[in-house]
Amino acid sequence: MKKASIKVRLILYNKGKILLLKQRKRQGGNYTLVGGTVDANEFALDALIRESEEEAGIILKEEDMQLVHVLHKHTKFGAHRVTLYFKASKWKGDLRTGEPSKFKGVSWFSLDNLPNNLSATVRHVLIQYREGHLYSEFTNPKPVKVR
Repeated sequence: MKKASIKVRLILYNKGKILLLKQRKRQGGNYTLVGGTVDANEFALDALIRESEEEAGIILKEEDMQLVHVLHKHTKFGAHRVTLYFKASKWKGDLRTGEPSKFKGVSWFSLDNLPNNLSATVRHVLIQYREGHLYSEFTNPKPVKVR
């Protein structure tokens, strides 16, 4: 079996909008959610708190986050990836692009007017989340199944 990884992502709401990061071209050029890899010495919420501050200047508290979706994905390299999606609407900080080598912007979008170049994985997860599914599976580029 190829290496497996655990990722975390943030679904952050503010006044009916969701926060998205714009990737640089070499990262894919799509819009995506704040988040990243859970390091060996971390738990998921610790990783999401760290990534949120690093990538977007967002300061979160554990008690303000709720697990809303789990995605099991096969990557294009044949590895397994499990991503935990947490929702929050309380946060502090000044929004900024904290990793300019990876991202070129951070913006709020209405859920009814998401950008066309939203990553396929994020689009899949937001649909599943809005339909109330806690778990789904995905293989690039097509969703596999929902349970």
